[in-house]
Amino acid sequence: MSTTTRLLSQSVPKNGVIMPPWLHDITQSTSAAPKLYAWTPENLPNCSADGESQSATPKDLQKRIFILGIGNLGRFYANSLAKLGQEVPVTLVLHRKSLLEHWVSEPGIELTRYDVTERISSFNVEWWTEQAPAHGPVREVCDGAKIANLLVATKAPDALPQVDRLRRYLDGNSTVGFVQNGMNKLWPPYGAIYSEHRFPPRQHPNWLVCVTTHGVYSLGAFKSVHAAPADIAMGLVLPNPDTAGAADYLTEQILKAPELEARKVPRNALWVLQLEKLIINSLINPLTAVIRCMNGHLFDQPAPGLKKLMDMLVDEASQILQALAQHSSSQDILTGVDSAPDADLSKEALVERFSAAQLNAMLQRVGEKVKENRSSMCQDVMAGKQTEVREFNGWLVQMAEFLGLEAPNHKKLCELVEAGVVGEQNLLEAYFGKK
Repeated sequence: MSTTTRLLSQSVPKNGVIMPPWLHDITQSTSAAPKLYAWTPENLPNCSADGESQSATPKDLQKRIFILGIGNLGRFYANSLAKLGQEVPVTLVLHRKSLLEHWVSEPGIELTRYDVTERISSFNVEWWTEQAPAHGPVREVCDGAKIANLLVATKAPDALPQVDRLRRYLDGNSTVGFVQNGMNKLWPPYGAIYSEHRFPPRQHPNWLVCVTTHGVYSLGAFKSVHAAPADIAMGLVLPNPDTAGAADYLTEQILKAPELEARKVPRNALWVLQLEKLIINSLINPLTAVIRCMNGHLFDQPAPGLKKLMDMLVDEASQILQALAQHSSSQDILTGVDSAPDADLSKEALVERFSAAQLNAMLQRVGEKVKENRSSMCQDVMAGKQTEVREFNGWLVQMAEFLGLEAPNHKKLCELVEAGVVGEQNLLEAYFGKK
């Protein structure tokens, strides 16, 4: 079995739920969460870091927002949250030592918007690792206390594994916000199984999702361009019924932060918005990644073969979303706590909203807006980086199997991206053969 096939295949049922491999692996694990150390510039040899120790008081920890992953979206959120002032302290959590060293030599996040560049350096910075520092103060993450507010801005494949690694520092009073593309893994039916396995009863964090439509691209380490201002739709994916109010603080800061343009939406509306954004990502990203083209190539009079393939992918995705809207696992989302009664979000309305015709119309609207851009996945493959294709098309493949359907066209697209296939002709021949 190939690596891609194994990652897209489902696993044995638990409580009647067929589990994807990532969840099966977690439920089979009995290992304890690791103890992590918080390295700061003071822990780097030959570093004469100025300022006070970064040890925090309990009051500070309740207000402090940790941002895990300082790529484009991490920088964007950090830049905006920093403008709320010292009353909202922010710590940037870096993923490797070299970035901490880079920060020491060139501190600050640079964000360019409308040709104006601003640099903000009023952050604490830390690198969280199992390795205790040999130089400077030795501190555990949060001095061994719990993280109250965590924004996860890593790439989608890394998001839940990174959070899972931090579970020692999370509990029912923690709020964890995810800002990645793709469907969050903690939507029903999988979120409850994960939380039940990794946390004591009713002690899982409040899981928050921020569906972010802003366009941001990188100019290098700690430097980004906010190229396409848009908005953020935010809400709870899986609230803790005992501590849902604990999410209010992080939610309020995101709502107040300038430039984020965030709004809070009911759980059912959030789910639909994330599904629709997934469809956009599952078409534009992998196709442009294989063809190595700007987004507009897909929408500005595409060749007949490419148009046929896009229609096939939309039709397949439409069948999956329509079946999901009618599945029993979606009922809690559509009618449960934190969802708002809305006739436009009924099962019947969603079957129409998720029709191939409606999804195609949505794609055309979005395609017109982003035609001058290059997709993030196209940028990733051109830079030799890991892609998020398993979080987009792979999610559709896994959901199809969960629903008793098949998604061969999206599965093939996953395989083509991961095999490094390049060119429109090679793409079309993989589906339709040589003419």
